[in-house]
Amino acid sequence: MSFVANDAGSEQLSLFDSFNTLTAREKRFLDKSWAKYFSEKIFPKIDEKPYAVLYSKKDSRPNTPVNIQIGALLIKEFTNLSDDELLTALMFDIRFQYALHTTSYTEQPLNDRTLGRFRERCATYEKETGIDLLQTTISSLSNEMAEMMKLDFSLKRMDSLMVASNIKRMSRMELLYTCVANLAREVLKKEEKLPESLIHYTEKDDRNRVIYHNKSDETADKIKTILADAKTLKELCGTDYDESSNYQLLLRVIKEQTVEEEDGTLRLRTKEDGGMDSGILQNPADPEATFREKAGKQNRGYVANVTEVSGENGSIVTDYQYEQNTYSDSQFLKDTIEGMGKQEETVTIVTDGAYPSDEARKMAEENNIHLEATNLTGRKAEVILADFEFNEAGTRVTKCPGGYAPKSCSSSNGQCIVSFHRSQCENCPHFKECHPKVNKRTCRKTVSLKSKERATQQRYRSSEEFKKISSFRNGVETIPSILRRKYHIDTMPVRGKLRMKFFFGCKIGALNFKKFCKYMQGLDNCAQNAAIA
Repeated sequence: MSFVANDAGSEQLSLFDSFNTLTAREKRFLDKSWAKYFSEKIFPKIDEKPYAVLYSKKDSRPNTPVNIQIGALLIKEFTNLSDDELLTALMFDIRFQYALHTTSYTEQPLNDRTLGRFRERCATYEKETGIDLLQTTISSLSNEMAEMMKLDFSLKRMDSLMVASNIKRMSRMELLYTCVANLAREVLKKEEKLPESLIHYTEKDDRNRVIYHNKSDETADKIKTILADAKTLKELCGTDYDESSNYQLLLRVIKEQTVEEEDGTLRLRTKEDGGMDSGILQNPADPEATFREKAGKQNRGYVANVTEVSGENGSIVTDYQYEQNTYSDSQFLKDTIEGMGKQEETVTIVTDGAYPSDEARKMAEENNIHLEATNLTGRKAEVILADFEFNEAGTRVTKCPGGYAPKSCSSSNGQCIVSFHRSQCENCPHFKECHPKVNKRTCRKTVSLKSKERATQQRYRSSEEFKKISSFRNGVETIPSILRRKYHIDTMPVRGKLRMKFFFGCKIGALNFKKFCKYMQGLDNCAQNAAIA
């Protein structure tokens, strides 16, 4: 299949175009629907050229137009339809055809496998090259919508959210059993031979007998039997099944969940044995899913990060990331700064306290990016420390809040121990607030440049400017709720990081388009009211 660009966006309507058969009333209603905005503003902006790498360079049957496939995927999420429902709607609903510029087609260009194959091509390409073509497209379209909505790109807000993989939570016994049973069925299918002791794993009702028809006093014996069978199956396969995913998962679960005794038998790994971190296998159905507990809730799956810009006309998510849920907020921020690069004009990114780190702040400063955290983690500093003055290196205090130079100052490990004449401190209006350690002739205080910076941040948090920044950041916290309630990100019909990331990107695109539609409808209503007046 070779790549051919689709010029449908620039073609005029044909004589037999289905759009021409609409009545004036039907056209009027079509102009008020989301299809008009997608057809005129979004579809023409979809760049097909980057997707040429997914297809053969040899002359062959042309591909289904890429802009139609991507547009269909966005509309699918926007209308909350399944693939089959989307295909039906495209055949019989003029809005879908109008939005995708297919009203002149005798037969609609999508079939029941088109979208699935396109997703697989994109996932395979990203796995091989690390390049996410869809994310580039979604970010480009999002920036286009943000510009049309005249949003402020100099102020951005950021938030992360957990995304659950659509997998079952398994006990250790069920996890081990599943890995053994999956490989046993594969061996039986390929070689048609299996030890008698392992045959029951291939039987239809065996899982219910072992896992669900289980008494608490039988669990230990059943686990012991499963571990013995796992070792037998491992030795049976040898090196013949190195390319089998089921065999590799069995090796992984044995390594992560068990310890081999001196006599060669396997037993379950305990906390004392160590080695059981959040990256261990959660379910064979999604080997990439990891475990994380956040805000008292357990999550098995992934984590996403969204960056949003806003203004008087609404807000748009301009960028997103999708990783295993062990990925930290701080790393998300560093990735974002690196991706933005050097900015000509200062850009402010507002986050919560988990994002900024010393390394991230340094990167931001080098790229003309200002970081603003709406809450602080760790121990509070004395507010008075913000008024101490340091030399450029931060190794010596030059003046206290009362305006006195220290009698002496020694520095060690970033901490400065400063001494002042006792009479100066006792007569200082900041004495009670500063509460230095009083000696016979001197008063002593321990300060550091870091504590000064932290105290300065704490003082800033009570200002009106910070309250506006904090209020601005709160807006992005609606995104996780919307994605869960409206776009069902926790029950996506695929598993695996790359496949779920593709769906997530389409949902972000649909969310942005919904906001864009609201803005455009507001403009049209204003224009109609002005015409009437």
